[in-house]
Amino acid sequence: MRTALVIGTGLIGTSAALALAQRGVAVHLEDHDPEQARTAAALGAGADAAPEGPVDVAIVAAPPAHVSSVLADAMRRGVARGYLDVASVKGGPRRELEALGLDLSRYLGTHPMSGREKSGPLAASADLFEGRPWVLTPTRDTETEVLNLALELVSHCRAVPVVMDADAHDRAVALVSHMPHLVSSLVAARLENAEEAAVRLCGQGIRDVTRIAASDPRMWIDILSANPGPVADLLTDVAGDLEETVRALRSLQSSDEAKRREGAGGIEGVLRRGNAGQVRVPGKHGSAPRAYEVVAVLIDDQPGQLARIFADAGLAGVNIEDVRIEHATGQQAGLVQLMVEPRSAGVLSAALTERGWAVRQ
Repeated sequence: MRTALVIGTGLIGTSAALALAQRGVAVHLEDHDPEQARTAAALGAGADAAPEGPVDVAIVAAPPAHVSSVLADAMRRGVARGYLDVASVKGGPRRELEALGLDLSRYLGTHPMSGREKSGPLAASADLFEGRPWVLTPTRDTETEVLNLALELVSHCRAVPVVMDADAHDRAVALVSHMPHLVSSLVAARLENAEEAAVRLCGQGIRDVTRIAASDPRMWIDILSANPGPVADLLTDVAGDLEETVRALRSLQSSDEAKRREGAGGIEGVLRRGNAGQVRVPGKHGSAPRAYEVVAVLIDDQPGQLARIFADAGLAGVNIEDVRIEHATGQQAGLVQLMVEPRSAGVLSAALTERGWAVRQ
């Protein structure tokens, strides 16, 4: 791949363009908003001028509702040898292109499983896709050259290619992305009119659950409008689980001991099913999940504190597998939770204590 045209310079399109440009690909940028394309170009994502002739690959990064029309326009203009899109739904756009009677042998639908709560070119990053799955949905009609171009794109972005059927992909993302986003929004909505005294008690748990609710509603309306059926089916199942959970909680209020036992059993069942599902979530680098030990350290909210902690962990020969920070309410301090291999926890605790850190047991 020597040349590319990225159509749509939002978060995903600009991030892909930045990654390609850094690998030496001559990238051209196009957007319905010329100012957005100029912004992406200023960031180093490519040139906001049209290519002189057909490029190797056109990458359409438009909202799902507009993907098929943008792709159809690009194909009719003959702007590239191969055409890809990076929309979060795959089955609908392909069927719409088929209905338009277009030759789809030079088209392949893809979806990088990465993103941020922020949108637009200024939120873009060349390493946005690094280590993340990138779904490819080829069919028997897909030309080998186009599949190779898609694999090259994924390689340049340092992502991990995953081949799936388009409709299977849409059901999967409904489960692991679209439905959880709505559930997060529903939980966050409970906070909108909550008493200030209650909101001030928010800890890391509620922050984890509601983090993705900060995303742009307009973007999510586009996404959900393109995949409503599978998401509605999943939420129907969640609604059934919620009804059973409410009944179990009401039973816990009963003065009847048998009903209370029944309610406790129902809640335990929900929690254990949650445990069973959570352990299936892939761990670091997509590998099987592993159990880490937490070493908690109290730090001041001052520049350089995290860098010092990581440096001291390195001097102790301990690799930090993951990290979380819980900020103290009303104080310029926080609790850093360092996740390490169980055999390293004691070594790290002793080393950090020796270097003056306040390690919490």
